[in-house]
Amino acid sequence: MTAAAPRAPRSDAPWDLSFLRVGALVTVAAAGIGAAVTGLLGGWGDALGVLVGAAVVTAFFVTSGLVIAWAGRIDDTFTLPAALGMFFVKAVVLFGVLNALPEHGWLDRRTLAWTVVAGALLWSGVHLRWVWTRQLYYVPPPAPPGAGGAPSTDPETPRKRG
Repeated sequence: MTAAAPRAPRSDAPWDLSFLRVGALVTVAAAGIGAAVTGLLGGWGDALGVLVGAAVVTAFFVTSGLVIAWAGRIDDTFTLPAALGMFFVKAVVLFGVLNALPEHGWLDRRTLAWTVVAGALLWSGVHLRWVWTRQLYYVPPPAPPGAGGAPSTDPETPRKRG
């Protein structure tokens, strides 16, 4: 038998979910503008479809973010199964919601579905920008000044500015 490989030490750094607030604010602005334009051009049933679709996408991304962060706090290896599981659950829920709506009801299913697609792309863009603009460490970050550790002299260690 072979011995199990030693696990890397767990970081005590909390999962940063600040992209959820940014995504929600961007979605509120885009949905407000989209609903107003859609209401004027296509009718207020379509505008309601935009608002409901934006709410569905926001709820889906917030739920996924929270579940993935929860799984990551337990063990990093749980994040991928949590993400894939949430994707499956969200697809089933969306399919059920769209099928439960009447074909010619007060809410236009096609507008709702296209809003979900547009909202998912919008949230993906927000998340990508959030990741690209964050200072992410590939090693444990240096101890802050005054925390008992001397500042790092490693030239590869990024430093925070002011």
